[in-house]
Amino acid sequence: MAPITPASPLDLAGNRPAPLIDPFARAITYLRVSVTDRCDFRCVYCMSEHMSFLPKADLLSLEELDRLCSAFVAKGVSKLRLTGGEPLVRRGIMTLFASLSRHLDSGALKELTLTTNGSQLEKYAAELKGYGVERINVSLDTLDPDKFRAITRWGDLDKVLAGIDAAQAAGLKVKINAVALKGVNEGEIGDMIAWAHGRGMDMTLIEVMPLGEVGETRLDQYVPLSMLRARLAERLTLEDIAYQTGGPARYVQVKETGGRLGFITPLTHNFCESCNRVRITCSGTLFMCLGQEDAADLRTPLRASEGDEALHRAIDAAILRKPKGHDFVIDRRQQRPALARHMSVTGG
Repeated sequence: MAPITPASPLDLAGNRPAPLIDPFARAITYLRVSVTDRCDFRCVYCMSEHMSFLPKADLLSLEELDRLCSAFVAKGVSKLRLTGGEPLVRRGIMTLFASLSRHLDSGALKELTLTTNGSQLEKYAAELKGYGVERINVSLDTLDPDKFRAITRWGDLDKVLAGIDAAQAAGLKVKINAVALKGVNEGEIGDMIAWAHGRGMDMTLIEVMPLGEVGETRLDQYVPLSMLRARLAERLTLEDIAYQTGGPARYVQVKETGGRLGFITPLTHNFCESCNRVRITCSGTLFMCLGQEDAADLRTPLRASEGDEALHRAIDAAILRKPKGHDFVIDRRQQRPALARHMSVTGG
């Protein structure tokens, strides 16, 4: 695939556009971009087994994704995370990493990273490191091969573990993200923490998010992390620390392992007061909040002209609609997801 022609972060007058400040005086410095809605897994909390994906013609091209990301970098975004679906199944995705790395070189971008299921890491880890990616998140909910197959429906644990090996060998810092699933993996979280910390990897626990119909009852999946933390505290010494990565996790230091453990709690303790991030789908829709339906179309102004003036205006208008917080809840009466769209649409 031909290299991407970089978009300029400056306007026609050579100036940087105004930074992004939402109505609650929060600076938007973190952008998560879904580069595809497709994935080679079908995790039970994320997708239904038989998904309907967007027509490829609806997806932004890699050149358009670069231009869109560059517009946000010009407006003060300093952390950029590529997600999916599974971002590494997008054809030609390394050309996008290669192009976006220029913002690292210029200093405009402090971090370029991704969240992955690890299935393609063995192939791409060294190349990612070469394009300036320093750390990655790997979604991994169990170390039991049979449970892993059941959770992902299609996944191969050995392939993911080989990918983690390759990432660490390439010098990438790896963080493990695990969704707590009632009656599935809650009993092995302590062992997973010991494994991750033993390999020098931080770990973050995540509550099930009520997004999309997935063929499972969310109430059956949901484990409050407050409860899980209390169980862990019976075995481990958890010390609250001020460490942050720019995302929503609250971290503790595990005295026995020396490693860090994060908690992402959209249901039991939301993290909206410090929200600094927005999400873009692979079709160019901007979601100002993961837990709200309000969204802005950026594909139309992106494609309206070669200049970015209309795009910047659309971004500014959207950020002024960013809500104070989300309204996630597990509905015990109707057993419905809080939102109809799947997690894979807006990225993990």
